[in-house]
Amino acid sequence: MAIIASNFKTNHTRKTTAVFINRLNDYLLKNSIKNEIIVFPTSTSLDSFNTVSNLVIGAQNAYATSSGSFTGEIGTFQLNEFEIKTILIGHSERRHILGETQKQISKKYEFYKSLGYKIIYCIGEPLEVKNLGLEKTLEYIYEQFLGIDTNYENLILAYEPVWAIGTGVTATNEDIKQVHTAIKQKINKPLLYGGSVKIENVKEICQIENVDGALIGTASWIIEDFIQIIENTKDL
Repeated sequence: MAIIASNFKTNHTRKTTAVFINRLNDYLLKNSIKNEIIVFPTSTSLDSFNTVSNLVIGAQNAYATSSGSFTGEIGTFQLNEFEIKTILIGHSERRHILGETQKQISKKYEFYKSLGYKIIYCIGEPLEVKNLGLEKTLEYIYEQFLGIDTNYENLILAYEPVWAIGTGVTATNEDIKQVHTAIKQKINKPLLYGGSVKIENVKEICQIENVDGALIGTASWIIEDFIQIIENTKDL
């Protein structure tokens, strides 16, 4: 069974998210899709959706708190309203654009682990590291596991080479296979690939050895496209 996830990032509104989720749910129901589908809307678009059991709604981010004085953040007090129990942690955009440190990320991880959340934990390297070769790439990636309990039962990993996110540049199948195989040998958890995954390449990518699904950004924001992505991977 594959895991196919859509990260809305800073896209969609409450209204368009509801339309997206409802249409997606109808498709999954009518076509008896077995794969696990996860959607990460914006915080302002979280809601109580009546969905099939294999359609999961998650949070793109939350602070390591129930509630409190943390301007601009949300915590479990807000997530609990909509029964959200899935969260994305460690995404490269939060690391590289918003400056989240490994210490902050591991604190967040521990907090949500203690509450039993399903955690999709993101790892990946920038282009300058990739250009140094596989050994240096893996060294860089393994540093992103500092303070992270990789034995946590509710953990899903997502390998997203930073240089391939939103650039239209996709890692070669051999690149993906090498990194996924190395990570899987060290940490035996479901491992998704992300980085310019599209309708045209998602099936081929998900068929690569040790790839258990995909975490998709841009190509998943139009409902017809995301449905086609799920259609292309439904038999995996």
